[in-house]
Amino acid sequence: MKVQVLIDNIEGSCCSRKLFGEWGLSVYVEFEGKRYLLDTGASHLFAKNAGVMGVDLSKVDIGILSHAHYDHSNGMARFFALNKTAPFYLREGAAENCYHAHKLFGKLTYHEYIGIHKGWLKRFADRIRYVEGDMQIAPNVYLVPHKTAGLESIGERAHLSVKENGTYRYDSFDHEQSLVFDTPRGLFIMNSCSHAGADNIVKEIEATFPNKRIYAILGGFHLFRYKDGDVRAFAERLRELDVQKIYTGHCTGNRAYEILREVLGDRAEQMRCGMVIE
Repeated sequence: MKVQVLIDNIEGSCCSRKLFGEWGLSVYVEFEGKRYLLDTGASHLFAKNAGVMGVDLSKVDIGILSHAHYDHSNGMARFFALNKTAPFYLREGAAENCYHAHKLFGKLTYHEYIGIHKGWLKRFADRIRYVEGDMQIAPNVYLVPHKTAGLESIGERAHLSVKENGTYRYDSFDHEQSLVFDTPRGLFIMNSCSHAGADNIVKEIEATFPNKRIYAILGGFHLFRYKDGDVRAFAERLRELDVQKIYTGHCTGNRAYEILREVLGDRAEQMRCGMVIE
């Protein structure tokens, strides 16, 4: 298995050339003879970095969108222009309806659109495959939705919502999914923002594959607005779950990563553009 981070918040380099970072995530994976692309970042930069890194996006076999936010989906058009055949898997709950709530003057609520580019789900309908429930997309490769109840409370805390029939509700993250590889070392989970909590996601995967050991989880952990005490409590929960490797970046935040390292030690590694995991 080979994992290459095409886009993360932190810039990097490859072959003495600069790799550009942005608020987003895109990860390329080679596993058992197939090539996968998880997310496309917030722009075309994932494709530019891929070229520097020697990754041929035209040869990707399967694309996956972890969830319906712009910083993971805005490069979709570029990917479809470069790759003419790979199906692109979205969760059945994915739509062009995700928002972030802001308070104006501490009183008025303003909803900022943060979803998939308007019109793209229709424009690229022939490339998109919608997934319902657990799904095996290749030998030893699975897509798994959230199975934890009450996730709306996390959506409320994060000020994230979806708009349905003209009404906003707190996001329950039914548009989010985990990409899971069953490797010789154990299960490798990828969930790009882990809005519902990486600890909850690990528990969900444990319940889905009860006889499998979880080796690693990769993704942003959406901790950048959390208080130190909350991050530390989260890190302790993750440590108790005995995941061997934690690769995190994007929406985790620098301070939160420092705390994760304090609690988890060498198990935690900072993602950056150009990072290679083998």
